[in-house]
Amino acid sequence: MVLVFAEHQNGQLKKAALEAASYGSKAAALLSTDCAAVVIGSPENAALLGNYGVKTVYQINEEALKHFDTRLHTAAIAQLVRSIGAQLVVLSHSATGKSLLGSLSVALEAGSVSGVNTLPSMEGGFVVGKNVFSGKAQAKIAINTDIKVISLAGNALQPEITGDAAASISTFTPDLPAARVKVVEQKTVQGIVPLPEAERVVSAGRGVKDPGNWGIIEELATELGATTACSRPVADSGWRPHHEHVGQTGIAIRPNLYIAIGISGAIQHLAGVNNSKVIVVINKDAEAPFFKAADYGVVGDLFDVVPKLTQAIRAFKAGA
Repeated sequence: MVLVFAEHQNGQLKKAALEAASYGSKAAALLSTDCAAVVIGSPENAALLGNYGVKTVYQINEEALKHFDTRLHTAAIAQLVRSIGAQLVVLSHSATGKSLLGSLSVALEAGSVSGVNTLPSMEGGFVVGKNVFSGKAQAKIAINTDIKVISLAGNALQPEITGDAAASISTFTPDLPAARVKVVEQKTVQGIVPLPEAERVVSAGRGVKDPGNWGIIEELATELGATTACSRPVADSGWRPHHEHVGQTGIAIRPNLYIAIGISGAIQHLAGVNNSKVIVVINKDAEAPFFKAADYGVVGDLFDVVPKLTQAIRAFKAGA
């Protein structure tokens, strides 16, 4: 059995959950077994995981799990893994998934690999791939334990609908230890696609010169249906919130399209974005390091280029 941990927010499954479900069902086929999923709480569309190959969704409805607690969530999922005899646990490579990966590995005495971006190969055992050295190389890692735990890198595998059969819903009630953490307040970002899940990202750096100029970045992002991001100096200066900071010391992303505007491309920034499928750089400095990593580059003043690009996209959409 393959067990997928499906994350949700505001009652709706995250895109990362659909990616994990699609990955889990394909891995299950390779292992000649079935794929199940576990959700904490009651998302409205849990049964739709059946469209991605999930046979059964186990719902855990416990008040103690209302807020994320690594210790309690680990205990609940580990008990389910043992109950159904799962041999592979698939997490999303999100903040939640990263937090669970190590603790589940210890609780289940399982080998684990984070940030996996390939389906497992069964030649010579169970082998998965992941990027290493800031995306400059690909590692192949074998997991030899009976139970295996992995986290799936965002946008590594597009969700694939394999049918229209709803997954069956089953309730699982774990025996939880006493909580050691009390959540006093929780603040979440609303109304935007989270950066780790975004397929298109428009990012800017100190080249915008002033936070008051950020409007042209947001206009471009709106036309593209993209999420906005920024470099570390911009976040450190208070121009943008820290949850928009991408790079080695911020959020590592791998969108289908990453547009970097007024960002020089220091190695720390590149380490967090160089897994993007297509990188477009707009910078007036022709010697900016970012151009070496770009698929497309525009040498020009962003205050001239970006509005014209936005206008061109708007016109294209209007004529489509």
